[in-house]
Amino acid sequence: MENLINTIKNKTATIIDVRSPMEFESEHFPGAQNIPLEEVAFKVSEISAMPKPIVVYCRSGNRSGMAKTLLNQQGLTEVYNGGGLYDMLNVIGK
Repeated sequence: MENLINTIKNKTATIIDVRSPMEFESEHFPGAQNIPLEEVAFKVSEISAMPKPIVVYCRSGNRSGMAKTLLNQQGLTEVYNGGGLYDMLNVIGK
């Protein structure tokens, strides 16, 4: 977990917000890309080409957990569930 926190703080991870575009527009983690959970399965090749590790987050950690599982099932191993938006923001002290 400590390595993941450092990775997020040092901006060496790809951060993906799996919430809806409306949720993303209202507030999101700095530098995050918005790929709603419903689109993750269709964008596996695009996501697999992104720099690793990949950290997914949502509002509570539920949708990001599903996204992580889906990506793991497609062979992506360096995928982490960052939990909810406020969990992520707390990592960087916002």
